[in-house]
Amino acid sequence: MLETIINSLKNFPLQRHQPSPQERGLTAAVLVALHGDNSDPQVILTQRALHLNNHAGEVAFPGGMWDKTDSDLLHTALREADEEIGLAPSLVQPIATLPVSTPRRRNLNVTPFVGLVDGPLDLVADPGEIGALFDAPLRLFMNVEDYDYFEMKTEYGALTFPFLPYKGYKIWGFTLKVLTDMLNTTVDANIHLEYPSDERIEELRQMTELQKRVQQ
Repeated sequence: MLETIINSLKNFPLQRHQPSPQERGLTAAVLVALHGDNSDPQVILTQRALHLNNHAGEVAFPGGMWDKTDSDLLHTALREADEEIGLAPSLVQPIATLPVSTPRRRNLNVTPFVGLVDGPLDLVADPGEIGALFDAPLRLFMNVEDYDYFEMKTEYGALTFPFLPYKGYKIWGFTLKVLTDMLNTTVDANIHLEYPSDERIEELRQMTELQKRVQQ
C-alpha cells in the first residue's frame, strides 16, 4: 500500500517555495509523516494541548506558521515537526507537496508536505504545544462504515461535520480532509464524506447578519 501511495504521489512533485510578502502572516505548513511496513503504513498525528487558544484538543499534523527564518514552506513543516514532536529533519524524506488548503475556521493557506520517516522513532511531544502523540494506520481511513458525524456550533449556526473515532481521538476537519483526499487520489479509496457546502455556510451567514440587524 505504501509503495502504491509513493508512486501515485509522483503526480504531486515536491515544491519548495516561500510565501509572498502579502501571504506571510497567513501561511502555514504541515507534515504528513508516513512510516511503517508497505502493507500497513502509519501516519503520525498529534493532539493539540488543551490550553492553546486555537484548535485546543484537536487532532492535527505536526506543523505551524511560516517564520521569517524559514528558507521555504518545507522548512516550516520540518522545523515545526522537530519542535513539536522531536522528529529530526534528517529522518524525513520529503516526497510530495499536496494542494494548498484553507481550514474553514481560520483564514490561513496551509501547505501539506508528505514525508517518509526512516529508522526507529523516539519521538517526544512538546507539552507546551502537544497534548498527545500517536500513530494511525492509513487503512483505518478506508473503512467508510467507521465514520460518523457530529454537530458543531459556529458563529453562523450549527454545522455537521464527519469524523473518524480512533482510540479516544476524534479525527476530523482539515486533518481528515487531507488524509482522505490523499487516499482517494493515490489508492482509489472511494471515501465520500459530506461536508457543509459553501452555499449552506453563506446562507447561514446571511441569516445571522439579518437577525443582528433586526435586533438593533
